[in-house]
Amino acid sequence: MNISINDKPADITLDTEKTLGDVISGMEMWISTTGNRITGISVNGQLLGDDDFSEAFAKSVKDINKLDISLCSYRELAAEALCALSETCGLYGASSFDERRQIAEDWENSVAARFLQTDISDLYNLAGRSFAGEGLQVQDLLSIIEERLREITGPGQEINGCEALVNSVIKRMEELPLDIQTGKDQRAAETIQHFSGVGEKLFRIFFILKSEGLSLDTFTVDGLPVRAFMDELNTALSELSTAYENRDTVLVGDLSEYELAPRLLKFFSALKSFSQMPSPFVSAPDFPIIK
Repeated sequence: MNISINDKPADITLDTEKTLGDVISGMEMWISTTGNRITGISVNGQLLGDDDFSEAFAKSVKDINKLDISLCSYRELAAEALCALSETCGLYGASSFDERRQIAEDWENSVAARFLQTDISDLYNLAGRSFAGEGLQVQDLLSIIEERLREITGPGQEINGCEALVNSVIKRMEELPLDIQTGKDQRAAETIQHFSGVGEKLFRIFFILKSEGLSLDTFTVDGLPVRAFMDELNTALSELSTAYENRDTVLVGDLSEYELAPRLLKFFSALKSFSQMPSPFVSAPDFPIIK
């Protein structure tokens, strides 16, 4: 059987697979690790429709000469889903109160909403609450969508663009011990929130870079394998949470200044270096643009 992916020959050797269903199941397990999705299957030159899968999947591999698989990257799917949500926000904001319920229901039943629910659940939940009148105003939700789109469509540019933000948060983390000592509790709480927000943003971009070629086996942060770095970061975050709950202000200050702030900077620097490589991405899909 000759197998191709997106019209390019794939070096795949079948082992115990006996049917097309076995082959597709194995490929889906491999493909899903990159965040990509199968969008089309062609058997012996015939594109399968929705009603063809049950019969085709039972087909013996011996009867298949050519198998063509079409994939869509995570970035493409995410960009399309975010653009669809942005358009829904525009319709919602320009509609009367009576029309908004139907607009929200149409979006909830859309393919875009299902993708966000499984792959970008925090934004899906924000949108649901916003359309229910219980969360962010639609205009504020649009600002978040635009930021996420920038991360998806241009992760390298977004990394470079947030350097000032990262440096600002690091400075505040370094000042956190003094804020705690001088009773600036509100500023201290805001600093932790800002740190959390920037950290989440960097990890979102990290996932995007991972879906486009960044390898967990070779990527390092200040010379440390990324998996080990994450373990150390998670340990420091757990210790910070415990210290905060116990009102151990000395430990909170030490962890923020000497553990978390330096690690945030190192992680940012590693992502920035990777994004500036000549060809960090394995693909450069055409993304939809919000008009």
